[in-house]
Amino acid sequence: MDGSTAGPSLTARLRALLGADADVPAVEFEGRTATWGELRRLGEAAGRELDALGLGEGARVGVVLGNRPESVALAHLALSTGRCLTVFNPLQPGDRLAADIERTAPPVLFAPAAFWESRERASAAARAGAAGYMADGVSVRRVPSPPLEGTATPTRFAPGVAVELSTSGTTGPPKRVPLTYRQLDATLGSVDGHMAARRRERAPFTGGVSLISTPMVHIGGLWGVIQSLAEARRMVLLERFTLDGWREVIRAHRPKVAGLPPAAMRSVLEADVPPEELSSLRAIMAGAAPTPPDLADAFQRRYDVAVLVVYGATEFSGAVAGWSLGLHRTWWERKKGSVGRPFPGVDLRVTGADGEVLPTGERGLLEVRTAQAGGDGEWIRTSDLARLDEDGFLWIEGRADDVIIRGGFKVHPATVAAALERHPAVAEAAVAGLPDERLGQVPVAAFEVRPGADVPGDGELRAWCRRELLPYEVPVRFLHVPELPRGVSQKVSRVDLVALFQ
Repeated sequence: MDGSTAGPSLTARLRALLGADADVPAVEFEGRTATWGELRRLGEAAGRELDALGLGEGARVGVVLGNRPESVALAHLALSTGRCLTVFNPLQPGDRLAADIERTAPPVLFAPAAFWESRERASAAARAGAAGYMADGVSVRRVPSPPLEGTATPTRFAPGVAVELSTSGTTGPPKRVPLTYRQLDATLGSVDGHMAARRRERAPFTGGVSLISTPMVHIGGLWGVIQSLAEARRMVLLERFTLDGWREVIRAHRPKVAGLPPAAMRSVLEADVPPEELSSLRAIMAGAAPTPPDLADAFQRRYDVAVLVVYGATEFSGAVAGWSLGLHRTWWERKKGSVGRPFPGVDLRVTGADGEVLPTGERGLLEVRTAQAGGDGEWIRTSDLARLDEDGFLWIEGRADDVIIRGGFKVHPATVAAALERHPAVAEAAVAGLPDERLGQVPVAAFEVRPGADVPGDGELRAWCRRELLPYEVPVRFLHVPELPRGVSQKVSRVDLVALFQ
């Protein structure tokens, strides 16, 4: 598990881009296309500022990372020069973003003009001791810091770390995860091996496009940008997923592969998008949140497009298991509901509470061993409940850290949600635990209804659950919502879900 790859390292691939044709279109955003020369000039200007501050190789480079062309340029700068891209999420509320900047204390912070217009956020950057720069369009400009006393001493260097990225925070407060260059190199090689990549000789930023609709502050969106840069592939950025924006890109560019989280996949179906609009697609990559097999089947029947589910985590710098087109053709009908097989260079096992390795087919905690996780080949225990079957397919069956203990009995939210989703009126459900003085915790459920369906009452849903579940698994409250609360990865935010019932 040495983390080596057969091809050039990520940094070497990104440095090779510096010689690409300056006039070639590289990134399309909101109807405008930035050339590679424009992005390169922005990166060079930012690089000169960093050099003047003494922030060379290994330096932490804070970026408020939206899905915008300047973010691509700054990511390329950091990762092609051995610096550390320290990511801040512009989608979070202003006070939380300000607190994150103060807590993380980068030595420098690049952000768009809208960020610096907020005194709260500009002051947070100053208190963190960060040199501030406005990065908009194709220019970089120093921002004067407001006079403040007691500024922090920033943490200037993180040797060997490529990216500092926060987790999605769907089950609790986000945590910042360091991803090393070694990990990203291993991920690049693993994904190439899984997809049986055959790189044809072509000029940089020619050929098909990559559609990036997942926010870059999530590992899925950031990895999409990194992989596109590594493959010198032109990108189309959506600031965030919208059905109309996604459809327009598919119609205009006719890609063969696109990504859709389950909630977005459901939006496409509910909008009754004509199949001819998606006729260029061979596959949809589905990750970030559990993909119900019935949803995948409905999408595949409607559009004749394979849904390739993948499984990963921020800590693994991306996906570690998934489906390929070859696996899908051979195994889908027998293994639907699985998240596929481990990628090349990835080992999986399932263990019990005491750490013992469980037999094939038994449910326990998933452990992963891969160079993508860094370290020296040790097993990394996740919080995911899983099983591995006799054919090597991985099945994710909830999370250990969201188990509800009701009067001493364990209630798995995924089990309860799946039962509710079998009700003909329920499109999607999410379950969480609330404190209870007598029982410790009790389950509650929020749900969306299918288009055109009547909202079922509490009595109907309670009776349904009593037929489908054990008595202690039946939720004590049901709440119909227009949309379940979701984070940037489109996973249901359990923190916000609980707040609906308080």
